[in-house]
Amino acid sequence: MNTVALTEVRSPAALLRDVVSLFKLRIGVLITITALAGYVVTPGHQASATGVLVLALATLIASAAAGAFNQWWERDSDRLMARTRGRAFVTGALPQHPAWLLLMAVMAAGALTAAAVFVNPLAAFWIGMGAFFYAIVYTVWLKRRSWLNIVIGGLSGSFAVLAGAAASSPDGGPLPWLFAWILFLWTPPHFWSLAIAGRADYAAAGIPMLPVVVGDARAARIVHASTWLLVLSSLLPAAFGAGPVYLVCALAGGAFFLQRSARLARAPDRSRAIQSFLGSLVQLSAVLVGACLDVALR
Repeated sequence: MNTVALTEVRSPAALLRDVVSLFKLRIGVLITITALAGYVVTPGHQASATGVLVLALATLIASAAAGAFNQWWERDSDRLMARTRGRAFVTGALPQHPAWLLLMAVMAAGALTAAAVFVNPLAAFWIGMGAFFYAIVYTVWLKRRSWLNIVIGGLSGSFAVLAGAAASSPDGGPLPWLFAWILFLWTPPHFWSLAIAGRADYAAAGIPMLPVVVGDARAARIVHASTWLLVLSSLLPAAFGAGPVYLVCALAGGAFFLQRSARLARAPDRSRAIQSFLGSLVQLSAVLVGACLDVALR
C-alpha cells in the first residue's frame, strides 16, 4: 500500500498541496464561475459589490467542503483507481480523522450563513442545495448504485446558476432557468467522456459509470446524442433575450464539442474521449463567456 510513513516529516509546501487538492478547487472555481454567470445574465443586479464577493466566496467554500467530503467518503474506493490512488486520504498524507467532517460542516455552515446575511436567503438555499447534491446525493446515495449518478449529481452546477440569479433578482425570469438547464445537460456528456477514458478504473472500483454498464461504443454514441441535446438547448436563450454575441459563441462552442463527440462516437478510444472531454470545457466556456459579453456589450 502506498502510505506515507507516520514518521515522515512533510514540508509546508507538500502539505499545502495536499490540502488544496483535498478541496477540489478546480471544480469549485468552475462552480463559482457558473454562479457569477447566473448573476450577470439575470436582470436586476440587486446585490452590492460586497454581496457579489460573498456570493463567489460562499459558493467556492461550500463547493470545497463538498469536494473534501467526497474524498473523505471515497477514500477506500479511491485506492483502487489509478487516477485517485495518490489522493491525500489514500496515501496517508492527511490523517483519516473524523475531525475533518467537523471542518467541512463548519465551512459549509459558515458559507451558507454569510450568503444568507450578505446576499439573501434564496441564494444561500441554492448554494446549499448544490453542496448537498454533490456530497450526499451523488457521493453517498448514487455513485455506487446507478449509472444515473452523474446525471442527478450534476444538478450542483445548475443550482450554482440559480444561486447567482437569486443574488441578482429573486424573480429573474426565464434566462437563469434556461442556463441552469444547459448546465444540467452539460454534465453528462462532459463526465461520460472522461469516464470512457477511465473506464478500467471505474470497473476496478465497482463504480457503475455509464461506460462500465453499457460499454465504450454505446456510451460514446450516448455522449454524442447528449451533446446534440445540449447544443440545441444552448440556443434557447436567444429566444428569451440573449443577443447575437451570445448566439455566435454558443454556436461556435457547440460546433466544436459536436465535432469532438462525433469523432468519439465513430471510434471510441482513450485519446478521443479526452478530446471530447476537453471539447465540453470549450463549449461551456463559450456559453458562459458569450452570455457575459452579451450583457456587457449592450
